[in-house]
Amino acid sequence: MTRRVDVSAWILTGLLFVALLAAFAKDPALPVRGLLASSKLARSVWLELLLGFLLAGLLEVLIPQPVLSRWLGADRMGQGILVGWVAGLAIPGGPYLLFPVVANLFRNGAAPGPLITLLTAKTLVSPIRMLTYEAPLLGWPLTLARFLPGVLLPPVMGLIGQWLFGLFSKR
Repeated sequence: MTRRVDVSAWILTGLLFVALLAAFAKDPALPVRGLLASSKLARSVWLELLLGFLLAGLLEVLIPQPVLSRWLGADRMGQGILVGWVAGLAIPGGPYLLFPVVANLFRNGAAPGPLITLLTAKTLVSPIRMLTYEAPLLGWPLTLARFLPGVLLPPVMGLIGQWLFGLFSKR
């Protein structure tokens, strides 16, 4: 089976090549130090990445297509955005879990609007982050002033994102 290389892979390859050239021009030892730093990063996140991909694969076989379409499909956009909003506020885990799951949902027929809502809710509002970092360090007035717009914005982003996706995908 031949895998098609998409534009993102070409862009990343180009950026890597430019960074390698810049690092080598600055100091020939820098590319090796960069490789070691990359290895250190991979060792620190491999488990989360593996768990995220395993969860995405399991969700693919556990959630039948009609159920996915009913809850996150374009036919019931209001319901899909509401489900994406609640899911984004409720699910634990970081980007290593979130993005494989969302990519799999999208590949299997979830509409862009609910997924954009889910991503926005998850990234803008994190109850754990709010309680452990924001409120203790910034105080409740600033935390709540950021939280309230953050919790209300995801559905708006989902609707706008759904519309924009329609424009971008018509090419």
